[in-house]
Amino acid sequence: MNITSQIKQPILTEMELFEKKFYESMSSKVALLNRITYYIVNRKGKQMRPMFVFLTAKMVSGGQVNERTYRGACVIELIHTATLVHDDVVDDSNRRRGFFSLNALWKNKIAVLVGDYLLSKGLLLSIDNGDFDLLKIISVAVREMSEGELLQIEKARRLDITEEVYYEIIRKKTATLIASCCALGAQSVIEDEEQVNNMHRFGELIGMAFQIKDDLFDYTDDAIGKPTGIDIKEQKMTLPLIHVLNTCTAKEKSWLINSIKNHNKDKKRVKEVISFVKTNNGLAYAEQKMLQFQQEALQLLKNYPDSPFKEALILMVNYVIERKI
Repeated sequence: MNITSQIKQPILTEMELFEKKFYESMSSKVALLNRITYYIVNRKGKQMRPMFVFLTAKMVSGGQVNERTYRGACVIELIHTATLVHDDVVDDSNRRRGFFSLNALWKNKIAVLVGDYLLSKGLLLSIDNGDFDLLKIISVAVREMSEGELLQIEKARRLDITEEVYYEIIRKKTATLIASCCALGAQSVIEDEEQVNNMHRFGELIGMAFQIKDDLFDYTDDAIGKPTGIDIKEQKMTLPLIHVLNTCTAKEKSWLINSIKNHNKDKKRVKEVISFVKTNNGLAYAEQKMLQFQQEALQLLKNYPDSPFKEALILMVNYVIERKI
């Protein structure tokens, strides 16, 4: 059994029912929309986000979920899917998880409109059922994701990013959505602000570790699905590079910045940058930070009684940093 199947084991029933409800939540009277949403549903990823929702809900409540939990998982997945569709348009990307992206098949205009439709369906699912507490958690995440993307674009132009700003970018860009899944799972089944905040922080820490792991893939040849050096080519400032920029000599820093700004399409130069970052402890430093976030996340689970749901969440935390993709 692979690791994702192990993580899913304690919530198999919930995930099966969720899939039906998720498909229903996208339905429309427009045939074109239904054709596109059918395409989306049949090319789903690992579904980590709804898994976080159900596992946290069941862990904090002693195994309970309710209709609010299902709606929360559907809203998260609707909004997450909407952001992916929009991302593909923004990045002019033709593939998503090995399949053609919506904009590749149906062009940008339709892809943007489908993204808007999914976003509105997510909001209405919460509003129509009076889940305003859940909607607030999700809306904060959407706002932060947009801010994180824009902050990254702004900083990439100037290449003047500090480690603190980098953490702020990845917290908003990646971690906030995982944090909202965990907070939402807890909020759907219990009324305990402290525990909801605890689960929010737990998700945030996993998200931070997840993004640093992603950054490390840029420097290795064994990652599937992400070409080596792509972040450098796109002038993305990631933790290994930031650490080296902050610790090398002024002359080396000047060479690095010049390489990223003016020679990022030159394969030989990109290889030299990767080699320089590796030699100057960039990867070791980033790995150490990733492990710190992982350990802090695991610490937050300590006070919960042992259960299959807690075990699955621990597996999930470890999977985030051990994955090969």
